[in-house]
Amino acid sequence: MKRFPTFILPLLALGLLVFSCGKEQPDTADEVPQEVIRKISAMGFNPDGIEKVEDGYRIERDIIITEEHLKGAQVDVDVPNVEQYRTFNTVVTGGNRTVTVYIPQGGSNGFSSTYVSALDEAISRYNAENLDLGFQRVTSSSGADIVFSRLSKRDERRGVLGSAGFPSGGDPYGQIRMSGILQSTYGLGVNGIATIMAHEMGHCIGFRHTDWFDRSISCGGSPSNEGQSTTGVGAVHIPGTPTGANPASDLSWMLSCTDGGNRPFTNNDKTALGWMYVNNY
Repeated sequence: MKRFPTFILPLLALGLLVFSCGKEQPDTADEVPQEVIRKISAMGFNPDGIEKVEDGYRIERDIIITEEHLKGAQVDVDVPNVEQYRTFNTVVTGGNRTVTVYIPQGGSNGFSSTYVSALDEAISRYNAENLDLGFQRVTSSSGADIVFSRLSKRDERRGVLGSAGFPSGGDPYGQIRMSGILQSTYGLGVNGIATIMAHEMGHCIGFRHTDWFDRSISCGGSPSNEGQSTTGVGAVHIPGTPTGANPASDLSWMLSCTDGGNRPFTNNDKTALGWMYVNNY
């Protein structure tokens, strides 16, 4: 999830922090082959600011597109401007599935106890919904379905907060990379970090950004469309969720940008989660 634009940083002392997936051109832009950019565009995503990262290619500073996703399924869908969205790929639950999650603690590549508590809080938010899909933190990365790891120091310095990808083969995306300086540098507590973690976990199980069609809804600035993605990954409306996306009245956990505060599931979020993972997949 997100980065905060450099022009926001001087305002931190005034409490006006906004976490955003900005469109600043990355230093690694020349390393991205034109063929990959064409494929990202063909999938329906906006390729502006695309970056080559270890897991594949990162767009919007938040979403990982793997080589597998680049192959793309040629499926068309009509996507209106409505509230909640999923990808074509979801997690197969078989009616009852527990997704195990590991987060390393301590050391230069691990996280503080605050992050561990934040992950426990994010997990409890999902499990409280009594979905067919639950989460459990485990103490070993061996066999874990989702493994947290630190972003590179370069990404942390640039303000990237986290990133994750979408499901494939019926399984959740297996890696969430998180900034390790959310507490020390930006002053976030357990609930703020838990909100970011829950957001990235949402991507791992198949959720798109609530306001993908106009990121200015939560990020401010000029209107910006992430891309409909009618082929490949997809941006499919979830039935029962309302039109529009209003961060003032409905602070969805899957909005593109956050102010770093606590953002538990709203009623609309719960509707989307229930449609996705109660007696469906």
